[in-house]
Amino acid sequence: MTSRILFLTCMLFGIQLFAADKPNVIVILADDQGWGDLSMNGNKDLSTPNIDSIAKDGARFEYFYVSPVCSPTRAEFLTGRYNARSSIYSTSAGGERMDLDEKTIADTFKAAGYATAAFGKWHNGMQFPYHPNARGFQEYYGFCSGHWGHYFSPMLEHNNKIVKGNGYITDDLTNRAMDFIEANKGKAFFVYLPYCTPHSPMQVPDKYWDKHKDNELLMAHQGPETHTRSALAMCENIDDNVGRLLKKLDDLKLSDNTIVLYFSDNGPNGHRWNKGLKGVKGSIDEGGVLSPLVMRWPGIIKKGTVVEPICGSIDLLPTLADFCGIPLLENKPLDGISMKQAIVSEAANWPDRHILTQWKSRSSIRNQQYRMDDEGNLYDIHKDPQQKVDLSKELPDVRKAMMAQLKSMLADVNEGAIKSPDADDRPFIITHPDSEFSQIPARDASYTKGIKRSNQFPNCSYLMNWTSIDDYIYWDAEVAAAGEYDATVYYTCLEGDTGAELELSFGKAKKTAMVTEINDPAIIGAEEDRHKRVESYVKDFKPLSLGIIKLERGIGRLKLRALSKPGNSIIEFRLLTLKRIK
Repeated sequence: MTSRILFLTCMLFGIQLFAADKPNVIVILADDQGWGDLSMNGNKDLSTPNIDSIAKDGARFEYFYVSPVCSPTRAEFLTGRYNARSSIYSTSAGGERMDLDEKTIADTFKAAGYATAAFGKWHNGMQFPYHPNARGFQEYYGFCSGHWGHYFSPMLEHNNKIVKGNGYITDDLTNRAMDFIEANKGKAFFVYLPYCTPHSPMQVPDKYWDKHKDNELLMAHQGPETHTRSALAMCENIDDNVGRLLKKLDDLKLSDNTIVLYFSDNGPNGHRWNKGLKGVKGSIDEGGVLSPLVMRWPGIIKKGTVVEPICGSIDLLPTLADFCGIPLLENKPLDGISMKQAIVSEAANWPDRHILTQWKSRSSIRNQQYRMDDEGNLYDIHKDPQQKVDLSKELPDVRKAMMAQLKSMLADVNEGAIKSPDADDRPFIITHPDSEFSQIPARDASYTKGIKRSNQFPNCSYLMNWTSIDDYIYWDAEVAAAGEYDATVYYTCLEGDTGAELELSFGKAKKTAMVTEINDPAIIGAEEDRHKRVESYVKDFKPLSLGIIKLERGIGRLKLRALSKPGNSIIEFRLLTLKRIK
């Protein structure tokens, strides 16, 4: 009896299954890929046959909604709850951290006996216990920041240890996922593959760029051509990697017992073709939050299924748990619902519902037919997907009901939520009992006025212009596990500037070390960019051991300062790490 037949038989008769008898799950998440960035949706400027094949062999969702930007969508997928409930109020500097009392989809599948892994961009907290290895994922490879500055063999991490990537990042992440699948082919596995493309920097291997750099663009677009062409090339690279992953399942004879789904985290990161939908990434209108979603499970999901009822990232946890026959963990109530019956059977009588979109101070609401935007305008999305005709005066009762529903949902979702840095009193946890290694990046740092950030966007930035010993870098931090730690600073230092004495302190603990070696690397990334970036470039920062510092438990200020400055400047700073010695 095949695993699929066994699964169906046991589900029919209510027989409890072991994890090995349950279907595997692979969730692929693109970063900044719009609804229109797929050939199956009508884009003639690229070809995505492998992603399209998931819809052909399974289901395509007409109205699948995510958040306008990266970290909140990821939190909604992970928790099945609106992002504000888990205190996601920003995409960097601590505002991307999910509250620690949230249970994740990985916790759910791990508790059911699945082998769990994530490969890619995490973007929901770096330090333990916010790290993916502390949120249910037994294996993690990628980066925890919201943006990464270089895509060719960059600094990454593997299970909370710094490593060097191997080749183009999307290829590398896929290779790691395939290795994990092969290693766990004899048991049930849950793989989360959150790619970081086509998010900037717009870097892609020559093979894909050469195809698109001179092609005539057939679809309407408003953004710079180099950006559009880069994004199209990056989407085709993603598609090739999806194809490699699907082939690996075939080769391992796992396809029939593996659920595969693919979606994106927000609208397109540029004004390229997107069916004329209003808004792009960051917008709360259709163009900013309508995502492609395709899903297959051969023999269970009928080929060519089109799912009409509205749904969203909040629904993926309960839907996948329902398909796999595993219990939801007893935790906070979910906002999402299982879409299983709408996928596998007729959905003509599917009850109407409302899906909330909220980011910063803006909000909109969608039911099966209408969207009401942040200004109270009302649109019939079935007839007017581009939101051109405001019906609020023609349909005042509909608008009134939508407004009442929006206010009610906002009051419920935002109750007790952290909404801004001023309201966020969570310190950065710099040591934790479950992790011997902590990363404290420049992204999360505060600093005095003379020092500058390499870019206005904190993710993957570094601190520069440190020219005075009166200036310093600091973090409001918590030592959660007392002990002795080897402290390391990743730095650059110009010729003539060696000799500065650095001091790291927390409470009464202090450790000093001298900068004795020059490290003046060139900026990395500009040469590989197909379109000029707006975020920070990166460098090869050199590790400098400060020695062993003994830390006691408590909350306080972690400070890095200079006691001397023999040259014109001190250092440029990228990262501080702490490794527990005892």
